[in-house]
Amino acid sequence: MRVSPRGRRERLSGRDRAGERVLLTHPQVIDAALVKVADLRWGERPVAFVARHVGGPNADALMQLCREHMAKYKRPREIRFIASEDFPRSTSGKIQRHVLETWIEREAN
Repeated sequence: MRVSPRGRRERLSGRDRAGERVLLTHPQVIDAALVKVADLRWGERPVAFVARHVGGPNADALMQLCREHMAKYKRPREIRFIASEDFPRSTSGKIQRHVLETWIEREAN
């Protein structure tokens, strides 16, 4: 059975992107995206990319928010902060998650 990349992303965080919505409930978060990265133990694990306002929440505050509102397997294991304008976007304005995944893969190598 072959699994498409889109199907793998949906399995990670749910079809409705619930994890991203949880992060976006914080008033200082501008934008958020959950992506998967390879994990030796679990196969994949979620990582969050977050754009925040100056003086916005730190990673610990966002992890606490995730603990309160997300199932354990959906919670990001790591939060990376980037500027809102640095999110790779398609011409329709959607975040290109595959580009974020590529950034992580390049760091690992």
